[in-house]
Amino acid sequence: MSSDRIMVFSGSGSRKLTGSICDYLQTEQGKSEVLHFSEGNTFVRINENVRGCHVYIVQSIVYPANDNLVELLFWIDAFKRASAESVTVLIPFFSYSKGDKKDEPRVSIRARICADTIEVAGADRIVTMDLHSPQIQGFFRKPVDNLYALGVLCEKIKSLETKDYVIVSPDTGFAGQARKFASYLKAPVVIADKQRLRHDENAEITEIIGNVQGKTAIVVDDMIISGGTLKDVSEKLIQRGAKQVYAMATHGVLSPGSEKKLDDSPIKKLFITDTVENQPEKFSSKIEVISVAAVFGEAIKRIHNKESLSDIFTVK
Repeated sequence: MSSDRIMVFSGSGSRKLTGSICDYLQTEQGKSEVLHFSEGNTFVRINENVRGCHVYIVQSIVYPANDNLVELLFWIDAFKRASAESVTVLIPFFSYSKGDKKDEPRVSIRARICADTIEVAGADRIVTMDLHSPQIQGFFRKPVDNLYALGVLCEKIKSLETKDYVIVSPDTGFAGQARKFASYLKAPVVIADKQRLRHDENAEITEIIGNVQGKTAIVVDDMIISGGTLKDVSEKLIQRGAKQVYAMATHGVLSPGSEKKLDDSPIKKLFITDTVENQPEKFSSKIEVISVAAVFGEAIKRIHNKESLSDIFTVK
């Protein structure tokens, strides 16, 4: 018999966010444990009965990406073998979302392999947030809900004392998404022209397209990793006459060295969400974390009650 109880479990990559989601849902977090053996193996165990239940497992695939991916597969398998009615996988940050295409010879389409393994393990539904490449939803045969942090981030910007701002896309590829931020905030869009010459996290900002003179510039992106682009863009914006620079991104991946780049930049504040945990470095004082637990919690509630998710993942 199927249970109406919402059962939310956490993987090693999203313990804090899962706790916040459970607070939003006013439910206790599912009991489970993870063991890591000396040779590198991972062991997962569910410590309560899930037979006939609709289970939700939360696990960002990052820090360490490969370990958390494998752990997620083990969780899905464990729930299916424990006779859960369904397993909905919440992946707040899908680490391999940049690996969405074969753009040179003899390379793997990494996001497709991740999608295949998650499905083969037994996932019934996938919920994620701000996929770097939205077409990855088509890699899955199961339903995928790609949620957005736009509303949460924009409401934070609205709370700032400044009102005379422009939205800045860090490259031409993100311009479409930047326009959605601009539409929400009723602000103009400026685009930075970025050139990446190698397979690394370094890129060169060659031009700022648009007027920023005397404006508060708000750089928007889906993820921050090295911080190099953010630093370069902010410096170019100040050179072009911007009064001040803020930045916001859904996923603060923040690799080693990114904190110093942020501290050395003219950015006043970087707003990120809590989709990524276990960062290798202590946060800079310029970083403020905004929770998206309510967005994921509402998605779980609506999926569980067989209600539409349109209101929470449709961008205005």
